[in-house]
Amino acid sequence: MNGIDDIHDRLAALGDISSRPLFGGHGLYWGETIFGILFKGRFYLKVDERSKGDYLTRGMEPFRPNERQTLKSYFEVPPEVLGDPEAFLSWAGEAIRAAQSSAGPAG
Repeated sequence: MNGIDDIHDRLAALGDISSRPLFGGHGLYWGETIFGILFKGRFYLKVDERSKGDYLTRGMEPFRPNERQTLKSYFEVPPEVLGDPEAFLSWAGEAIRAAQSSAGPAG
């Protein structure tokens, strides 16, 4: 990953993508929905029960901003997905779906 500008460029086709500081990295948003985290050169996407298996079968790990904290709803994107622009867009779209479905009416 070459940084937040690279991510923005690669996800532009998804529409309203923005970023904000988060955990010393960046949170990626589609509208007001957070769906990704760029942290120390690694990119993580939101998962749910429907999508988590795709990450687990590839041996990917959940997001750990520090030794005491693990966010099991965000997993690192596999290198082969990062290297494939079409797959990357597809996985990001799935992360947006997961983030929207987990938000529910309570936010």
